Amino acid sequence: MAVEKTEQIWLDGELIPWDDAQIHLLTHTLHYGLGAFEGIRCYECADQRSAVFRLREHLERLRDSTRILEIDLPYDVEALERVVLDTLRINGMTEGYIRPLVFLGAGAMGLLPTDNPVHVAVIVWPWGAYLGEGSLETGIRAKVSSYSRHHVNAAMNKSKTCGDYVNSILAKREVTRLGYDEAIMLDTSGLVAEASGENLFMVRAGVLKTPPVASVLEGITRDAVLTIARDKGIPFVEQQLTRDELYTADEVFLTGTAAEVTPIREVDDRRIGDGSRGPVTTTIQATFFDAVRGRESKYESWLTYL
Repeated sequence: MAVEKTEQIWLDGELIPWDDAQIHLLTHTLHYGLGAFEGIRCYECADQRSAVFRLREHLERLRDSTRILEIDLPYDVEALERVVLDTLRINGMTEGYIRPLVFLGAGAMGLLPTDNPVHVAVIVWPWGAYLGEGSLETGIRAKVSSYSRHHVNAAMNKSKTCGDYVNSILAKREVTRLGYDEAIMLDTSGLVAEASGENLFMVRAGVLKTPPVASVLEGITRDAVLTIARDKGIPFVEQQLTRDELYTADEVFLTGTAAEVTPIREVDDRRIGDGSRGPVTTTIQATFFDAVRGRESKYESWLTYL
């Protein structure tokens, strides 16, 4: 799906017309992938205001990613919060996707960047349902990929590192080429980790289960879902899962900024439950959208209004 252009991109302290935001071919991150990014959403709320979902938590994770990668982030979280809100306003965005990006520019080449400048960009654009029209209602078909998720000592799994997503791209290409919508990835021990860009949950006998964060990204939407489950009295546990547990689950769903809360109706050609969005998924999904659209005062602290 092509990105719909907006008017201005924020880059290194100034707003630049979309088509003028260019980088040099020797940009270090372009060659070696050492950079960090975030995915954030802004929602139009029930009262006609617009709000960014868990803005501070996303930007704190961006800061933490740069610490893990030994990149000196030239802006603090408070400054980046203002930048995100200003970039949304200047582009007239009432709803959409936000991509903060930290990358190393042209300078030393090779695997030891030394004098390379650190660049920071914030890009916003309209983006609907990540996994396709109707996916939030009808669910998607998923397949376990032959590509394993990164080992915790091979990649820093608590950082949203640009280059690490090659792993996800290969998995996504593999399964979509075979007619599926999304890839489920196992860790190097053969246990269920996450999808190509989402955390994973399953429900069996009324209990919500999700893999622990030891080997997966500590998802902010994942955390919101666990909070909602606790508030709704839905029992949940963080535990290791095997792929065949997914086959016999009553419900499976994915969470993430892009995917939001997306049901899975089929895994490896096995129908999940009755093949439709299940009751626990429905409850969590409905509460999540009430929260992000300002219809649930209990989660007001998750919203930063423009």
